[in-house]
Amino acid sequence: MHLCKLRLYRLLHGGLLLFVWIIFSNPVVAQNNLPVPKKESDSLKPHPLSEVILYLNKREFKIESPMPVQILSGKQLEKLNSLSVADAIRYFSGVQLKDYGGIGGLKTINVRSLGSAHTAVFYDGMTVGNAQNGQIDLGKYSLDNIEAIELYNGQKSSIFQPARGFFASNTLFLRSKTPEFKKDKNTNVRTALKTGSFGLFNPSLLLEQKLSQKTSFTTSVEWTKADGHYKYRYQKKAGYDTTAVRQNGDVAAFRGEISFNSKISETAKASLKSYFYNSERGLPGAIVANNYDHIQRQWDSNFFIHGSYQNSFSDAYDLLANVKFSKDFSRYLDPDYKTLEGALDNKYYQNEFYASIVNLYKINKWWKIALATDFSINTLEANLYRFPYPTRYSYLGALSSEMHWNRLDIQANLLDAYVDEQVKYYQQGKNQNVFCPVLSASYQPLENKNFRVRAFYKESFRMPTFNDLYYTFIGNSSLKPEFTTQYNFGTTYLLEPRKFLQTASFQADVYYNLVKDKIIAMPSSNLFRWTMMNLGEVEIKGLDINFNMIFKLPAEIALDLGLSYTYQIARDITPKGSTYGDQIPYIPKNSGTLTSSINWKKWQLNYSFIYTGERYSQKANIPVNYVQPWYTSDMAVIWDATILKKRIKIGAEVNNLMNQYYDVVLNFPMPGRNYRLNLAINF
Repeated sequence: MHLCKLRLYRLLHGGLLLFVWIIFSNPVVAQNNLPVPKKESDSLKPHPLSEVILYLNKREFKIESPMPVQILSGKQLEKLNSLSVADAIRYFSGVQLKDYGGIGGLKTINVRSLGSAHTAVFYDGMTVGNAQNGQIDLGKYSLDNIEAIELYNGQKSSIFQPARGFFASNTLFLRSKTPEFKKDKNTNVRTALKTGSFGLFNPSLLLEQKLSQKTSFTTSVEWTKADGHYKYRYQKKAGYDTTAVRQNGDVAAFRGEISFNSKISETAKASLKSYFYNSERGLPGAIVANNYDHIQRQWDSNFFIHGSYQNSFSDAYDLLANVKFSKDFSRYLDPDYKTLEGALDNKYYQNEFYASIVNLYKINKWWKIALATDFSINTLEANLYRFPYPTRYSYLGALSSEMHWNRLDIQANLLDAYVDEQVKYYQQGKNQNVFCPVLSASYQPLENKNFRVRAFYKESFRMPTFNDLYYTFIGNSSLKPEFTTQYNFGTTYLLEPRKFLQTASFQADVYYNLVKDKIIAMPSSNLFRWTMMNLGEVEIKGLDINFNMIFKLPAEIALDLGLSYTYQIARDITPKGSTYGDQIPYIPKNSGTLTSSINWKKWQLNYSFIYTGERYSQKANIPVNYVQPWYTSDMAVIWDATILKKRIKIGAEVNNLMNQYYDVVLNFPMPGRNYRLNLAINF
C-alpha cells in the first residue's frame, strides 16, 4: 500500500509541476471544463467522440452514452416551478429527495436507493464535498444561475474527467450559465425578483461582461429571505386532527459567484471561479409528542475558489488540470440541550485542498486512453473537548480506455484509491487501499442509428464520514468503506421528426445494485449510546422509464410532454437480520412524474405532477411504520415578451395545487397550497 501511495504521489507531483508551469506561462482566466475546439485544419480529421449530445428544441439527449443519463436544461428548468436544484431533481426517475420541510429544510438526494453519500455532486466540473457527514444540501443551490442539471447512473460517459468523477456510484452535475454575447454587445444584465408565500423575498442579479474577444467576466448574486410559516395538518390515529402553522422554518441566505472565462488560444481554455454562501436558518424539527415548537438554529458559511485549465497540445494529446480550495463553517445551537457550559453550541470548521491532472491520449481514430490522478486533503476542527481533529489524505487514480467503432462503443476503467487518515485525539481509523473495475458498452443493433442498447458493470465505494468514525459516543474508527456493485442494461430510442411530432425520445433501464458493509447505527451498552458498525447488506432491483415528446400544433401552438416512472424493490438482506427481506426505509415501490407545457406566442402554461407510492419510515415493514402515498400538482402561467428592446418575463405559480398535506420524511410536514410571483428583466 505504501508503494502504491508513493507511486501516486510521484505521478501527482509531476502533474502539479506541469500545471503550475502552464498557469504561469499563460494568461490565467476561465471557462468550464468544456471540450476545446480544434483548429480549422483539425476539424477535417476524424476523432472518436465520447459523448454525442443532441439539442432538440432545448431538450438534450445523449443517445450513445453507455451510462443512463437524465438532463434538465434551459427552458425545461423554467417549466418546473422550481426554486432550487433540490426542487428540480424530484422530476428525475429513480431519485428520492429527502426533504425536511419548507424553504429552510435540509434537502438531500438518494439515487437508486444507494444512499445520499453514494452520489457525488459536481459544480462546473468540481466536486462539492462534505467530509464531516457526507450530506450535500441541494436546497442551497439556486437555479438562478444554473444552465443544466445532469444526473448519471454510474458515472459520466466521458473518460476525459477528474478521477473523482469515476469513484461515486452516481454523479450529479450542475452547470452554470456560459456567457453569450450578441453582435456589438459587450454586456448582459439580468435582474429578477421572486416573492410569494412563506414571506419569500428573493432578488437576484446576473452580470456578464466581455472584457476582450477571448475573455469574459460573470458575477451572480442572490438574497433569499423567508419566514417559513405555512399551515399543515397533524393527525393521530384514534385521536385528534388539527391544523397548525409550521414554526422555526425561517431562512436568510446570501449567495455570490464570480467567474472569469478565457479562450487562451485556438486549443486552450481556462477558468477561475469563486463561490460564497452564507445563511442562518431555523431548524423546524419533527412534530412528535405534541411538540410543535422548536428553537434550534443553524449557521452555514461555504467558500471555494476553483481554477481549471484545458489544452489540446496536439491531435493526439489533451490535458485537463484543476485546483480547488474550499473552506466551510457550520454552527448548531440547541438552547434546549444543556451542558456544563450552558446551551449546546457546536461549531465545525472544514478545509479542503484538491488538485487533479487528467491526461488523454488518442492512439488512433478509434481508440484513446486517459490517466486521471487526484489528490486531496480534508481537515475538520470543532470547539468540542478532546475532538479528534481528523486529517484525511486521499490519492485517487483512474486508468481509462475508450474504443469507438461504427456501431459499438466500449469503455473500461480501473480505479485505485489510497486513503490515509490521521487524528490527534482518538484511535486512528485504518488506512484504505481499494481497487475497483468498471466496464460499459453501447451498441447499435439495427441499421437505424437512433436505436441503441447499453450496459454497464461498476464497482465503487464510499469512505466512512468523519462523523461515522469519530463522532462522540457513536463513532467507530474501525469502520470499513461501504462497497456497491451495480449492473445495468438499457435501451435508448430517438424518433425522427414528423409532421406534427417534432421529437420523441425513449429510455428504459433495468438494474441490480448490491451494497455490502453498509454502515448502520446499532445500540451498545444502552439505548442512549449507539455505535456505527459494518453490518448491513442491501439488494436493489429496479426499472426506470423516461419518455419525452414535443408536438407542433396548428395556430402556433407547441406542446411538450415528459413522463418518467420507477419501479424499485430495495430489500434489507443483512444475514440473520430481524428485518430480512423488508423494503428499506422511505423507498417507494412505485413513483413517477409528468411534466407538460403549452406554448402559444408570448404565453406559456406549465403543469407538472409528482407521485410517490407507499413507504415505510423504519426498517420493519409493519403497520405502525407505514407512510401513505403522496402526490403534488404544480401549475404556472408565464408571459415572455420584448418591450423597448428589453426582454421581460412575468410568471405566476401555484404549487401543491390540490392542497395535499403530506410528509416526505415522517413528522416533517410539507407546505400545502402556496403561490409565487416571478419577474425577470434582461438588459
